[in-house]
This record gives sequence, structure tokens and C-alpha cells, in this order.
Amino acid sequence: MAHVSFLFPGQGSQYVGMAQDLYATSAEARTVVDAADDLLAVSLSSLMFGSGDADQDAEALRQTEVTQPALYVHSMATVAVLKKFQVSFDMAAGHSLGEYSALAAAGALSFEDGLLLVRERGRLMAEAGTQSPGAMAAIIGMDDADVEAVCRDIADGVVEPANFNSPGQVVISGEESAVERAMALATERGARRAIALPVSGAFHSPLMGHARDGLAEALEGVAIKAPRCPVYLNVTAAPSSDPEEIRARLLEQLMAPVRWSQTLVAMQEAGAGSFVEVGAGKVLSGLVKRTLGRTVSTSAIGTSEDISAYINSIA
Repeated sequence: MAHVSFLFPGQGSQYVGMAQDLYATSAEARTVVDAADDLLAVSLSSLMFGSGDADQDAEALRQTEVTQPALYVHSMATVAVLKKFQVSFDMAAGHSLGEYSALAAAGALSFEDGLLLVRERGRLMAEAGTQSPGAMAAIIGMDDADVEAVCRDIADGVVEPANFNSPGQVVISGEESAVERAMALATERGARRAIALPVSGAFHSPLMGHARDGLAEALEGVAIKAPRCPVYLNVTAAPSSDPEEIRARLLEQLMAPVRWSQTLVAMQEAGAGSFVEVGAGKVLSGLVKRTLGRTVSTSAIGTSEDISAYINSIA
């Protein structure tokens, strides 16, 4: 029987109004969101739901220190509702920040520890982005190895692959001038497009080094258990049940690339036949299709309507 894989989104999937209908219709989701507000001593929910000023709300939610806990809470609220319906999963993975959601959903982290970690991670990454300003860009229509070669050939300045999202879609990250030169070189060497991304820092690059010590300290302060099911890690594209390896890889992930396409292939090879995106947006579902083909079963679950449709589909 094909395994069910839960996937958890990272930055870029947030939207104003996220988790609002779950909060309105589910006591389980409401408990999660209210607990987050209490634990953070700030109304994260009001930032997630929005005030009615579209531009201001979107900008508030774009701040890394807000985005990361918001995405985590939306995913965990969705998991809480799915648990009520006894929906289970056989393996999990999360994209960047989503790795913390995957680990919490699989029982390796408590909800509270996961939330405090992602709040601190977001704060540290925002701070690092201010201390070492950088840029990110998506290189479209170029093989992974060719993008890696482009980055290596930019001799003056830091630029490295940050996200291997799907075949032909690699995000690069580093110093702004180096990223700009890499974009130009990639285009010269045949990339279909090179698109600058609206981010507040050079994530998954050495420019995040300022955040490393703070995140190491935060990770040392939490208990990590063996997950209930395989959780595939960004850095290795392989599962681990060893709490100390998980702790080390979460820290390494800060400055190392997210090997997402390799992760999806590994999960499929391990028997995953259904991929369920849990939380905000549908970004990861698109990456599954582009990586594994359009015949693979995907679902994106982030609203009450999505949950009802999914429950009916597996009944």
C-alpha cells in the first residue's frame, strides 16, 4: 500500500487570513492558535488574520520573525484538526522552516518547543539579514549541476545554491552583487530566467552565520525525541530517527541548501504514493508535480473546505 507523506511549507507560502477559517470552525485549531498567542505573549493570530488594510497586513506578515511562527502555527492547527478525524501519515518533510513543523507533527518536538524555536530562528535570521545584507534569486530552466558551477565561477563574493526546489528551479543566495553576477552568468549559459526574490536576507547561505550561535543555544535548550515516523531532513534528503542528528542538522540547515527535489525522490523511492501539503498555500504541491510528474497524488490542506474534501477523498 502506498505511503502517505505530509509536507510542511516554508516562507513564501504565507497569506493574510491564514488559518482564520480553521479558527472559526474548529475547537482543535482554536486551541492551537490561542496557545500560540499565550506562549508568545503577542497576538500572532491578529497578524495572521489581518486588520483589513491589505498592504499593511501583507507587509506585517512578510517580516521573517512573524512569518516563521505564523506558518508553523497554521500547519500545527491543521494537524490538530486532521488528528480529530484520525488522519495519519507514514512519513514527513518540511521545506526550510517547515522542517520544524514536520518534526513537531511527528512528535520529535513538542508544540511549545517548536513554536519558541521558530520564533527565535525568525528573529535571528532577520537580525542576520540586517547585519549581513544579501539577496536571493530563482534560476529557472537550468540543471542543478550547472547552477552549482555558475556559483563556483563567481570568484569575488559569496553566492551559493540555497534551495534545490525541483528540476530546473534552483534558488541561489548570497551577497547582492555576487547574486546579480550569478544571475547574469546563468542567463548567459542558457538559463530560461533569473528572477530576484523579495526577501530580507540571504537565507541558507554563509551570510546567516550571525544567527548560528543563537540558534545553537536555542536548539540545545529543547528536548528532541525520536519521531514517530521517518522525517526527511533538508540537509541530507534522508530520514533520521536520531535526536542528536536531528538537532545538528537543524543547525546546519541554517546555512546549507534545502535539498527538496532530492527529498521528494527519496520519499517516493521509500514508498510514498500520496503527498499532502499541510498548512498555508500550495507551493509544495506544485514542486511535487514538477519533480515527480503529474500522475503523483497531491493534496493541499490549509482550510476547513480542504480538510472536508480530503477526508471525503480517503473515506
